[in-house]
Amino acid sequence: MRRNIASLAARLMAEDGIADYGLAKRKAARQLGVPNTEALPNNGEIEAELRAYQDIYQEGEHKARLLEMRRAAAEAMRLLEPYRPYLTGPVLDGTAGRYAEIELEAFPDSSKEIEIFLLNKGIHFEQDEPKKIGSETPECVLTFDQSEMPIRLSVFNPAMERARRRRNGRISERARLPAVEALLENPAS
Repeated sequence: MRRNIASLAARLMAEDGIADYGLAKRKAARQLGVPNTEALPNNGEIEAELRAYQDIYQEGEHKARLLEMRRAAAEAMRLLEPYRPYLTGPVLDGTAGRYAEIELEAFPDSSKEIEIFLLNKGIHFEQDEPKKIGSETPECVLTFDQSEMPIRLSVFNPAMERARRRRNGRISERARLPAVEALLENPAS
C-alpha cells in the first residue's frame, strides 16, 4: 500500500503540479481510500517514484523543460550576482515538473535593496511576506518571470547564508552559479 500511495503521489506531483510532498501523499492516500493513520510513504520513497514516473512518462518533455529551467535559473543568477544567489529545489535536484517554479535564494543587506534593483531593471515582480515561522523563514519572497519561466526568489538576511535549511524533511541542497553552469554543460549529471 505504501508503494501504491507513493506512486499515486508521484503522479499527482508530476501531472497536477503539487509541489508539497505531504499534501501529495495525503491526497493520494485519500484517493486510494487509505485512512490517514496508516503508515504513509516517506518523502524519499515518493521522490524515487517521481523520478521513475518522469523517466517513463515524461522523459523527453521533462529533460527539455529541466534544461530550459536551468538556463533561465543561470540567467537570473547572473542578473542577481551582487546578492549571492543560490539555486535550490526541484530544478536543482532534477525533479521539476510542468508547473514547477525556479527557486532561488538571495542574501542582500536589505530586502528593499533587491526590490529597488529589480525595479531599476524594469522587472515586474510580486512580493509576499511569509508568516514568520522561525529562523529559516525568508524576509520576503519575490516572484517574477525570467525567459518566460517563473522565478520564486526567497530573500534572506545575510547572516542566514551559511545556515542549512530543511526542505521536505531533509537538508536542502543549493548551488551557486558555477555549479548550475556545470549542470548545463553536462545535463546527465
